[in-house]
Amino acid sequence: MALPHALQGRLRVPLVGAPMLIASDYNLALAQCKAGVIGTFPALSARPAEVLDEWLSNLNAELAAHDKAHPSRPSAPYAVNLIVHKTNERLQADLASCVKHRVPIVITALGVQKPLIDAIHSYGGLVIHDVTNIVHARKAASAGVDGLIAVAAGAGGHGGRLSPFALVQEIREWFDGLLILSGAIANGRSVLAAQAMGCDLAYIGSAFIATKEAGAPLAHKQMVVDSSATDVIYTDLFSGVNGNYLKPSIRDAGLDPENLPPRGTPYNTGAKKVWRDIWAAGQGIGAVKDIPSVAEFVDRIDAEYRAAKALLAA
Repeated sequence: MALPHALQGRLRVPLVGAPMLIASDYNLALAQCKAGVIGTFPALSARPAEVLDEWLSNLNAELAAHDKAHPSRPSAPYAVNLIVHKTNERLQADLASCVKHRVPIVITALGVQKPLIDAIHSYGGLVIHDVTNIVHARKAASAGVDGLIAVAAGAGGHGGRLSPFALVQEIREWFDGLLILSGAIANGRSVLAAQAMGCDLAYIGSAFIATKEAGAPLAHKQMVVDSSATDVIYTDLFSGVNGNYLKPSIRDAGLDPENLPPRGTPYNTGAKKVWRDIWAAGQGIGAVKDIPSVAEFVDRIDAEYRAAKALLAA
């Protein structure tokens, strides 16, 4: 399908930087947008809650100034990720900030709320929802979201179980809205492959962890560089929802990733905390070899994407 009007002519590469707690912050989102891809961050990365209002105000001002200085190459829109779950006590306050600052795109996860969608639509914003299966995809579509993110097997954090081929083809049988693919995408060839499968945009998360602007600790960035798909484990132990985590960070927390206790079993990591010290990453990290700036990384993705298109056209 054609991209929504708000995205047309704004993307250098058909790419969204996936929102990752801690790693995705103001600096990363700003750099991504200036580089020509949709920059994102979770609202919960802004702490305390009042910081979100500050981030949004500054982001709108910075991007407006960038666009004025670069009229031939404007920034890409940005997105804020909202966790739509009863455990998120900040949801209503964060939603109010998004409406106040007219956030262009809101990415929702772990729940669908029609009033939230209506609030973002009230000023022309887009709502895109994370899904890992067809049941959740149909529920989100029926609620009126503008797009879906197909979170397939291999995605970092709370990744799904389904092959991207299965998930995308089943969604595209009935959904003609904006469709984004998430799961082990880390180079320009994979971005083109996502489009060939029927998606409009690709979603890259883990590779952006290993960029200079990301808010992740240097040790997390280096672990992404040093690891490959075999260093990623899929478990529901840490959050109650299955997700992909780096085995070395689990070992550093005093646990054996090959012999983790079942969900609900008490475990001890001492002073280590999930997300802060036990780090998420997707199976695509084998493609990550260094820690470039966001601009350098997007340059690389763009070159790979164009080369892949040229090869197929030859």
